[in-house]
Parts: sequence; C-alpha cells; structure tokens
Amino acid sequence: MIIELSILDLAVASFLVLAIGCISWYMRLKLEKQLFIASLRTTLQLLLIGYILRFVFAYANLGYVFIIAMFMLLVAGREVTARQHRRVRGWSGWLLGTGALFVSSLTVTLFALIVIIGNKPWYAPQYAIPLLGMLIGNTMNGVALSMDRLTEGLWQQRQVIEQRLLLGQKSDEAVREIRQAAMRSGMIPIINSMAAAGIVSLPGMMTGQILSGTEPVVAVKYQILIMFLIASGTGFGIVAAMWMAGKKLFDERHRLRLDTLR
Repeated sequence: MIIELSILDLAVASFLVLAIGCISWYMRLKLEKQLFIASLRTTLQLLLIGYILRFVFAYANLGYVFIIAMFMLLVAGREVTARQHRRVRGWSGWLLGTGALFVSSLTVTLFALIVIIGNKPWYAPQYAIPLLGMLIGNTMNGVALSMDRLTEGLWQQRQVIEQRLLLGQKSDEAVREIRQAAMRSGMIPIINSMAAAGIVSLPGMMTGQILSGTEPVVAVKYQILIMFLIASGTGFGIVAAMWMAGKKLFDERHRLRLDTLR
C-alpha cells in the first residue's frame, strides 16, 4: 500500500527548509528570500500540476497533452535565457532556447514513446508528460550551461576571436575551443549523474516508482531508459543551441556580432 502524505506531514517537512532559512539569515548569506520564494513556487506549482494531471489522466486526450507539452517547452525556453549572464537580445534569445529544446527533448520523447515503449495510445499522458518533463528539465540545464559558457567566452575573448577572423579564419574555426568548452560544461552534469547512479545516488524516478510499489528491477529498467534519453536529449539540445547561437552571433561575412548580446 502507498502511504499517503497529509498536509501536516508536508508542513513538518517545511520546517526543515525554514531552519535553513534561519541559518542563512544568521550567517548573512542573503538566501532566505530566494529560498522562501522557491519553496512557495514549488508548493503551488506542483499542487497545480497535480490537479491538472489528474484531469488529463482521466481523459487521455491528445489535445490536452499537446497543450501541456507546448506550455512546458515555452516556459523552459524562457528559463534557458534567464539563467545566462550574457544573453541574446529580444525574442531571439527565447526562440533560441525554445528551439533547441524543441529539437532535442520533444524529438527524443516521441522516439521513446513510439519506438521503445510502444504504449497504445502513444500519447498516453501517464507516460508522455513525465518523460517529456524529465527530458526538458535536464536538457534545459545543459543548454543553459553551455549557452552561458559560450556567450561569456565570446565576450571575454572577443579581441582574440576578431584577430583570428582578420587572419582569415572562419567563424567556426575562430570559436572552436570556446564552443568545445561550452559543450563540455553542458554535458558534464548528466555524465556525472550517469556515473554515480546506483552507487552514490538513487535517481528520483526509480525511487518514486519503488515507493509506489513497483518491483525494483522494473523501476531500474525505466531509470536506465530515462538516463539514456536525458543524455541524448541534452547532447542534441546543446548541439542545436550551439548551431543556432553561431548563426545569431556571426553574420554571413563571419563577423562577430556581440551587439546582439546584453
């Protein structure tokens, strides 16, 4: 049987977060406000999505799944832009992040649902929405890290890059090292997670399935699938982001356009 948590149980758990907030205030870390807002957002957002998913699961309609998927992608694209120190100006930055997530997360999720899992219907929300959510969340982190590293590197080494361009190198050659470093920084978190899974940590999806009564080996198989999907989604997303960023930050004459950043 699943032990259902009450509001009181969650309130008791919130006191642990409150204790961290008090420590932050005492040590003058100035994190208590951010911690409070993050905790409040977590509670409200998860409760809201819980009631929405209850409705969507009851009807299993492709239109509902599509609307939720598009909403998740659009919000994640905004988060990719917000996490960068130097970002592409205007709507282009948001479209860049959203486009990279669309190409990677949505494509990999569709492949998993149709080819690997083979559920009928393939868009069954209890499979489609959790899979897409996990892929978007992790891919979003990888894309944001790589984009932040790329734009910061271009800004700091702009004189070196411009000298390389003047010597006749094309834009791809001039920024190769910076792009490689940016891609590595985006991939490192998922590589570390995969290397530590099962030994240092028990991933969240597997833990949740085991707590809900799923046989451990079945939960492990799903977790392996998720880790592979996240790794591939993150990789494809980073490649797409680097390609689109290159198109935006260099013109057709291979000139560096840092005026597009803010």
